[in-house]
Amino acid sequence: MTDDEPTTGQRLPAGDFGAWLDGLEAALRGEHDSDVPCDGCTACCASSQFVHIAPDEVDALAHIPGALLFPAPGLPRGHVLMGYDEQGRCPLLTDGGCSIYDHRPRTCRTYDCRVFPAAGVELDDPGKGAIARRAQRWEFAFPTADDRTRHEAVRAATAFLDERRTRIDDGLVPAGATALAVLALEVHGAFLQPEPDTSAVEVTIARRRPRP
Repeated sequence: MTDDEPTTGQRLPAGDFGAWLDGLEAALRGEHDSDVPCDGCTACCASSQFVHIAPDEVDALAHIPGALLFPAPGLPRGHVLMGYDEQGRCPLLTDGGCSIYDHRPRTCRTYDCRVFPAAGVELDDPGKGAIARRAQRWEFAFPTADDRTRHEAVRAATAFLDERRTRIDDGLVPAGATALAVLALEVHGAFLQPEPDTSAVEVTIARRRPRP
């Protein structure tokens, strides 16, 4: 992907919304990897992203040079981050793609830029312009009323979380676009009801508070 890729036209089929949502939720639970039709796109690998690696990711840690890792701020001991080079590229990205693809971290296995149009979250970080342009091209299909209902619930969850973050600045609702969009997917079930159970949402986000 290049910086001059159009932001309109050339729409990319993102799949049926409900099926996509089921798949991503399963990936976030660790049941399988995200199935993203990247088609050669490496925007997420070249957009100045920090990659989180948990201490239980033994295989990934064994394939990443220790010099590329540093402790993850605010997370328990053993959680680390891998940074990027002066061009914003993952240091393990080569012209042929990820050099440790079969051993890549969980963060990379679950990343799916379709989460941004799904949740209605925009990436406004200049360093992530390539991801933003890619995200703008995705187009979901809504073959059933359930697809529409679930999409509306995800968008409602995003609106609730964004409003709560503005109203209650306690740091529980993430400021980052990716974390916000993923959290909206995780709690959208509360918004499938006519009267959303926001207390359940509060419990969910409270449980996400990092523990030292």
